[in-house]
Amino acid sequence: MDASLAQKAVTYALAGNWKEAVLLNKQILKENPQDVDALNRLARAFSELGNIQIAKKTSEKVLKFDPFNKIAVKALGRWRGIRKIEGTSKSISNPEAFLEEPGKTKLVSLLYLGDSSLISKLDCGDEVKLTPHSHRVNIITQEGKYLGRLPDDLSARLRRLINAGNSYQVLVKSIGPNDVKVFIREVFRGQKSADTSSFPVDKIDYISYTPPELVRKKETIPLDTDEEE
Repeated sequence: MDASLAQKAVTYALAGNWKEAVLLNKQILKENPQDVDALNRLARAFSELGNIQIAKKTSEKVLKFDPFNKIAVKALGRWRGIRKIEGTSKSISNPEAFLEEPGKTKLVSLLYLGDSSLISKLDCGDEVKLTPHSHRVNIITQEGKYLGRLPDDLSARLRRLINAGNSYQVLVKSIGPNDVKVFIREVFRGQKSADTSSFPVDKIDYISYTPPELVRKKETIPLDTDEEE
């Protein structure tokens, strides 16, 4: 199989061009009907177009060739009980998972993204892992595959808090051609950092303001220079 076709299919998926992704993955499968990567991409494209039944059948084909394929197993579990999704959808996740809490949650764009073919397999709502290193914090899949890095300033802060006993949940929020956003939530605060917010809320500088109608203009009082006689 031409590797460039597979890369192009990945690019279509990352860009959300699902109709083109269907056509290209079908072309790849004509050459190799047992290409499980192409089948997984095709199933995903069908699901994003709302064709859940066809997506399920495509994922079931994957399991015929690879009975323990994690992507297909996860997809079938997610689509269980769903017949059709109207229109296109980026996820079938619980929106409550992304509720913001000041000081406890933060939406972050990853830097130095990993392999695009791996990123294209992500779904919004997927739980990933945060792994601190001496000078950085990486985000990896549940299987330990690298997805990207947190910005340096945030990495430095989270490394200190993790060392102090904090723990965090990280969910994929959105996936684009050159951008992956993750939603980080503090799930436990260590005793040493009990009074420290994970994500300080930006302070708003308020400028005192008095409505014009409440400002009394100074009246000029004429001074009588003539003495009363």
